[in-house]
Order: sequence, then structure tokens, then C-alpha cells
Amino acid sequence: MAEIKWIKIVTDIFDNRKIRQIESLPDGDTIIVIWFKLLCLAGIINDNGNIYITQEIPYTEETLSTQFNRPLKTIQLAMKTFQAFGMIEVIDDILKISNWENYQNIEGMERVREQNRIRKQRQREREKLLLNDGNVTSRDSHAIDKNKNKNKNRIDNIIVVYEEEIGLATPTTLETLHSYLDDLTEDMIIKAIKIASVNNKKNLAYIKGILNSWISKGYKVLADIENECKKETKTNNLIDEIWEE
Repeated sequence: MAEIKWIKIVTDIFDNRKIRQIESLPDGDTIIVIWFKLLCLAGIINDNGNIYITQEIPYTEETLSTQFNRPLKTIQLAMKTFQAFGMIEVIDDILKISNWENYQNIEGMERVREQNRIRKQRQREREKLLLNDGNVTSRDSHAIDKNKNKNKNRIDNIIVVYEEEIGLATPTTLETLHSYLDDLTEDMIIKAIKIASVNNKKNLAYIKGILNSWISKGYKVLADIENECKKETKTNNLIDEIWEE
């Protein structure tokens, strides 16, 4: 399954008739919290709304009680309520969110697929250039595979931080940040993203400005810019803190 870190929740969810009815119950607020925990768990598993520990080990009310840190009786009431409202179903002992397509971020999944497509295309283009040069031996091929995996992990780490600090990365964002890896280290790009977030400048243009500035000054590693950046932002305690992470 593709790694998806979000689910889709409409802003008027609390106007939903089922949610309103649940809110009116004695433990309504707790039941709604459990509902959102179920949605998030289904998103983490990312298998068409199915919820299980493994495909061979389904969740039970007891294991959900442990998972959600809620009393067993509360979990039992919540499950009974969700089933009564048709919000969940159990198929072959596997718990499933009904109408999961309403909660899965299909657009987000397409963005991830597009990012993967661009990454693979760039890899193929680099391999084609090397093959055309006639310089690829079995040993070189092994080195290329290692470099591909290393480079993939580097950009994946950058995108994870970008999405945590700034928001969803588009294919353009992916390609832009990837292009800086030739001149800057992964840690430097991640640090620029965090500086932009702390300064509430949550856009790619601001991050590019930081990175271009570092390149123009000839910085090659994070240590080259740390003291300079601290000096420029010495009155900003939040930025000082990110250097201590």
C-alpha cells in the first residue's frame, strides 16, 4: 500500500445526522473520539477501510480497548452504536469502515503516485545516460542501485518533513527540492524547511530563497551555516531552538 498520512474529513461532519444523534448520547463525545480513532487507524492500515492488527489477526473489542486506551465497556457501546448506524461492518471477523471512499483522500493518493512516477522517471533517465556512455558494468550497476536507494530515501525524508511543517508536497515541490540535493545536503534542506515553518513563511518560494542564499555563499554542510544563521536570528528563540534538536 502507498504510504498515506491523512484521511479526508469534511468540515460539516458535525452537521451529519448520525454524528448529531451520537452526540446526544450520554457518552456521545467519547464515542465520537473513538470514531475518529477508528478512521485514523483505517487510514494507517490503508486497506480499503479494513481494520486489523495483521491480515491474520483481527481487532477485537478487547484489543481496541487497549489500542485506544478506553474502557472495554465504552468500546463495546461505541461498536454497538456504529453498527446500529451502519458506520461499520464486520466481514469474516475483520472490522471495516462502511463507505470508506468518503474518508480516503483519493486526490492525495494520486499525488503520491505522481511523485513516485516522477522519481522513477528521473531514475530511468539517469540510468539511460549511463548505459549510453557504455560505462555500466555489473559492479557499476550495483553501485547505481545503492545510489538510487540512498537518493530515494533522502528525498523521501525531506518530503516527510515538508508535509509535517508546511503541508502536502506537490510533484513540483518534489522536483524542486530534489534538484537541490546536488548542491546541498539532506539535513540542510530539512533545516531550511523548518526555518520557513518557524517564520510562518510556509511556501516553496521562501524555502528556495533560503537554499539559493546558502548555495551562493558556498555552504556545503549544515555546520557551515549554523553559526551564521544563529547570528542572523539571535532574537528569535524559536529558530534558536531548532538548532538544538
